[in-house]
Amino acid sequence: MPRIDAASRWQAMPMSDTPSDDGPDYWVGKTILAPYLATPTRVVDRMLRLAGVAAFDTVYDLGCGDGRIVIAAARDFGARGVGVDVEPYRIEESRANALAAGVADRVRFERIDALQVDISPATVVALYLVDWSTPRVIARIAAMCRPGTRIVSHSFALSPWAPQASEEVVDEHGNVRRIHLWIVPERSEEAHGGA
Repeated sequence: MPRIDAASRWQAMPMSDTPSDDGPDYWVGKTILAPYLATPTRVVDRMLRLAGVAAFDTVYDLGCGDGRIVIAAARDFGARGVGVDVEPYRIEESRANALAAGVADRVRFERIDALQVDISPATVVALYLVDWSTPRVIARIAAMCRPGTRIVSHSFALSPWAPQASEEVVDEHGNVRRIHLWIVPERSEEAHGGA
């Protein structure tokens, strides 16, 4: 059976799994940063461990899909989490999954464009994007995230930034996945308008 790459599969995917009641203009101005492909459970765990997630953290997942990353952060590490996605169905699915996992009081899910959400409260940002969308997200991270914020990505690097750490993870199907970690650096005085 021939393999179909994610980009080809995405081009054939509908914008939503269920009809939207938001009207024909809902998608105007929204940004789809990547196709929905769930991050395997082992990869989720390794991403959160690589980022050093702990109970004091607030984990944001930009393009949260079914909510598994912020749910795991809350359930397994005691963190708080915020998942954002433009798909109404994914937000409802995430909320149901959080309730089933017993962490609905520690996480929230918002239907909003990932390039419009305020990510400044995040101490960890989780990503599973594609090469063409990372430059837009890098600009947002550089502008909004505080120094010390950890950025963890499944598969794709945030070029031109060099990761502080990278790992290979074998998922539950035997596939090798790469994950990367960056830490937002201190800003120079010049960047803040200083002398």
